[in-house]
Amino acid sequence: MAEPQGDNQLKPPEMQHLDIEVTVAWLWMGWPVQKIPSGLPPICGGQQIWSKSLSSGPCMKKKKSKGGVTRLQFFVIVFISSFAYYLVPSYLFPTISAISIVCLIWKNSITAQQIGSGLSGMGLGSFGIDWSTVASFLGSPLATPGFAIINILAGFVLIMYVILPISYYRNASHAKRFPISSPHTFDSNGQKYVTRILDPKTFSIDLAGYNAYSKLYLSVFFAFTYGISFATLTAAISHVGLFHGKTIWQMWSKTRAAVGDQFGDMHTRLMKKNYKIVPQWWFFIILTILLGLAFLACEGFNKQLQLPWWGIPPCCALALFFTLPIGIITATTNQARLNVITQLIIGYVYPGKPLENATFKTYGYISMVQALTFLSDFKLGHYMKVPP
Repeated sequence: MAEPQGDNQLKPPEMQHLDIEVTVAWLWMGWPVQKIPSGLPPICGGQQIWSKSLSSGPCMKKKKSKGGVTRLQFFVIVFISSFAYYLVPSYLFPTISAISIVCLIWKNSITAQQIGSGLSGMGLGSFGIDWSTVASFLGSPLATPGFAIINILAGFVLIMYVILPISYYRNASHAKRFPISSPHTFDSNGQKYVTRILDPKTFSIDLAGYNAYSKLYLSVFFAFTYGISFATLTAAISHVGLFHGKTIWQMWSKTRAAVGDQFGDMHTRLMKKNYKIVPQWWFFIILTILLGLAFLACEGFNKQLQLPWWGIPPCCALALFFTLPIGIITATTNQARLNVITQLIIGYVYPGKPLENATFKTYGYISMVQALTFLSDFKLGHYMKVPP
């Protein structure tokens, strides 16, 4: 079986140019992807608040009060203070990122570590005073609506403190062989899975080595995370279809002028009155150029990305399809965590190619994320009346 190789051995020199091209392609592909559904009021109309963008607006429009500080002075103060404090949890005293009272009391108990650890357990009695820990996964809670926070909390309690311990302590699928909560993959002996099942020359899976080594196992929490991700995906589509489907259908049925006149909110009317709309053909030109770069990246460079050219259109179709429903979810809840569908599709269609899987995810999912990021920025510009 092939042993793990270093990054320099697996990546030839020409791969560096390929990295740059792929990065530019998926980063800018979000621009044209977001343009097609962004004209629909369900995403950019007054119905969707985009709480993250709205929360940033007052900070930028706030004028200096008498005897106060300017925005630049306030930024410098916060920047220096946050940098100075971040040295404490990140370098001087990392323990404060996740302090567990249960683990401190019962230091030698494995069960106590599983229940109380905030890093590798259920986190009961654990807390952190490191903001990067608080906002690392779900983002800043300051920009998330209250109803979304309550829903997230209820789901977290149900999964983490009801379903997870029942599954683990009943040893479902040999769960006790692995940590109760871990993002790593494991072999049949409970050890971390190593990458020796990959052929270092072709970077494809070595089935003989895989069968001789072990199947791939997940911790019970990580397995539930994947399963819930698929449930969330279908729930997002059904939610948007039921609550916004009629409006979306009406928008596609009407002309752009009718849409603007009927659904244009105050911000839209002010923007249209004072600024000229950016032509759509600009975005289509960008899309054409980036599609060409994507095809070149996949078919050129000795096909190191492993993804054939016919994998690019499905990527774009997925990004385009999910931008609308996930955009509505993001606008209303400030949450969007759906990235498993791309891995599942290409893993089933073209198995055994890890680089191809990552490439398909990059063009299919990351392009959508970039589109939503641009939409959020555009919405902020909409609130602030910044010229297009």
